Amino acid sequence: MPNPIGLISMQVARPFTTEHFGWFERIRAMGYDFIELLVPEPGELDLPETRRALDGAGLSVVLAARVNLQRNLTGDDAAAREAGVAYLYYAADCAERLGAGIVGGPLYGNPLVFAGRPPAPVAEDLRLRRRDWCVDGLQRAADAARDHGVVLAVEPLNRFETDILCTTRQGLDLIDLVDRPEVRLMLDTFHMHMEEADIAEAIRLAGNRFVHFQANENHRGFVGTGATDWVAVARALADVGYAGPISVEPFRRDDDRFGVPIAQWRPPHEDETEKLTQSLALLRGALAMGGHRR
Repeated sequence: MPNPIGLISMQVARPFTTEHFGWFERIRAMGYDFIELLVPEPGELDLPETRRALDGAGLSVVLAARVNLQRNLTGDDAAAREAGVAYLYYAADCAERLGAGIVGGPLYGNPLVFAGRPPAPVAEDLRLRRRDWCVDGLQRAADAARDHGVVLAVEPLNRFETDILCTTRQGLDLIDLVDRPEVRLMLDTFHMHMEEADIAEAIRLAGNRFVHFQANENHRGFVGTGATDWVAVARALADVGYAGPISVEPFRRDDDRFGVPIAQWRPPHEDETEKLTQSLALLRGALAMGGHRR
């Protein structure tokens, strides 16, 4: 069976609320198999209503966690660490109620510039404490994930978004330390462009230990508009037998004037149906070719 391919809800709106449910059928009509919803904040979505709308559109779902400095497994503040564990309990509960089997993202916390925290040197004793805090928090969260039938997928980010987990090798080291089947890896080619010497080889290094994959361009544009060698990526996915979900999250930018922040999320400014449909077709074609050799 081909990998299910999905689209992140931020492509439509942030926050994604009841008024956007009509997009479920539109996303399905484009050919996507699932939507990657941000874990809804309390009161943001009625979960039973959301699941009925998803089921009605024939769309499955993966959840993306939203960490911050107040819910932060690797933060220096003990209360923030406890809040980080509680958030993962909550995320696992949301996932079960929505019918999602995966909660992915930078679950370890400690975001950098986008959370208003500049990078700084880390003393070795603090690095080790952060490691231990992270392992303990993920092991505790794994209990909730097990009870809810959910897998937690930790995502390495690039060096400008975290100082905890940036490479596939670091991610594998972390899940080895956690040593729980409910805690696996998630890979994102946008971040891998910055931190891996070879994206395809990093995928092969991860082997069968990742459960979610985000197929994003180096500049976060629509698939096929950047520098990613999608056939090489697809061949690596085929080599490791990856059959799990693949999602895309193209971040639009409609303004290249001096001083306009490229990293800022922007709502749609045009009908993107054709671009999203073509992105999906290119990705499916690459995946099909990835299984072939000369």
